[in-house]
Amino acid sequence: MKILILSYNRIFGIIKAGDFFMTKKPKFAKAHVIAVDMGYGHQRAAYPLKVLAYKGKVINANSYPGIPASDRKIWHQSRESYEWLSKFKKTPFIGEAIWHFFDKFQQIDNFYPKRDLSKPNVQLEYFMRLIEKKNWGKDLMQRLEKKPLPIITTFFVVAFMAEYYKYSQDIYCLATDTDISRTWVAMSPAQSRINYFAPNYRVEQRLKLYGVRPEKIFLTGFPLPTENLGGADLQILKQDVGHRLFNLDPQARYIRNYRETISEQLGAENFPKRKHHPLTITFAVGGAGAQRDIGVEIIKSLRRRLFKKQLNINLVAGIRNDVHNFFKQKVKEQGLGRCLDKNIKIIFAENKEDYFKKFDHALHTTDILWTKPSELSFYTALGLPIIMTPAIGSQEDFNRKWLMTIASGTDQEDPRYTDQWLYDWLDSGWFAEAAIEGYLEGPKFGTYNIQKIIEHKYSETKAIKTVLQY
Repeated sequence: MKILILSYNRIFGIIKAGDFFMTKKPKFAKAHVIAVDMGYGHQRAAYPLKVLAYKGKVINANSYPGIPASDRKIWHQSRESYEWLSKFKKTPFIGEAIWHFFDKFQQIDNFYPKRDLSKPNVQLEYFMRLIEKKNWGKDLMQRLEKKPLPIITTFFVVAFMAEYYKYSQDIYCLATDTDISRTWVAMSPAQSRINYFAPNYRVEQRLKLYGVRPEKIFLTGFPLPTENLGGADLQILKQDVGHRLFNLDPQARYIRNYRETISEQLGAENFPKRKHHPLTITFAVGGAGAQRDIGVEIIKSLRRRLFKKQLNINLVAGIRNDVHNFFKQKVKEQGLGRCLDKNIKIIFAENKEDYFKKFDHALHTTDILWTKPSELSFYTALGLPIIMTPAIGSQEDFNRKWLMTIASGTDQEDPRYTDQWLYDWLDSGWFAEAAIEGYLEGPKFGTYNIQKIIEHKYSETKAIKTVLQY
């Protein structure tokens, strides 16, 4: 198997880096960064953009101080319904059928044959009726107008609110998956003021099929945490990937064949001669905690190796105390209580900002990320091979396909036999190859590109686009 360094460039049309010289001080260096407190995806995407956020704060559109009770109720009902359906999906027979019916409303149409997809869908019309009839979001926009700055939002409804209530500054909407449904785009896309940050080439092309004008689309990549990148030269990231490879290829099958190429990509100084941490797996459940049982099967299967301290495992509970307690109890039931906080760690925090910090810190020594194909799919760009749990929802089906396409992710085998298939894959060198593919093919510069666009928003659009790194 070979490293496909050029394949993604050819297939997906990556924007090249270039030089850019400012002729005047940018008018805007800050923006209102707005997410929603629904699951983790929208806030995780916003977290790295805090550097741009006014007063360093990300606003949650559904839970900001002073939100009207009527707005809070609409947001709450939407969140509760989704989380309940995510859990109910596991109910035999009826759960799968009800989820499938619900998922139809957020389904992403087939990309081919290419055609006009600008007709609004039912979900979009529903959201717009709430904005028009219930004054949903009007209070938020009035508050933002008191300090008029560009808006960057990771949730499409906020962009629609800003446009409907004629917000005075530019509106930017960041897509958070590798493909998006028609719901992300305004009723009349050709006339819309909304700009889009596309996390990959497919989203850029999808937006055009939905009728968004090309000048309103910026191919930026997904914003990744700067503490895992280390600046535009990716110094921290290169060190992390270099240390990771030895755990991912214990027989050196892949490293032996591609040592020179790896050294060239990472820098010889970032390709050490020995590993500096045990094999480490991070298992992350979604915001609803629906797949927590898979984590239990993993530790059951790896119990012997964990007991002998042959590997580390991080069980990610996020901000869910019930998931945290569930993991702790199951670890003890397996007789592994003495491993807690040693080679078995449960990542938990009281709030999402602290959780994101802990999670991003754990990634420095994570070798394999095991998760559903959510927004975390983009984290493969950090040189992380991804084992995928079953997808939940249409957008995750497309995320899964994207990971398979760039060869950095694979479906999990039966978790009950993790001890067998995981180590077979390690001995084959596949995980090391997947790590390099993720590093080379995944978009790494989203945070820096978005910052560049906001800081230089009055510069020539073409000039901005030509300097974006992917």
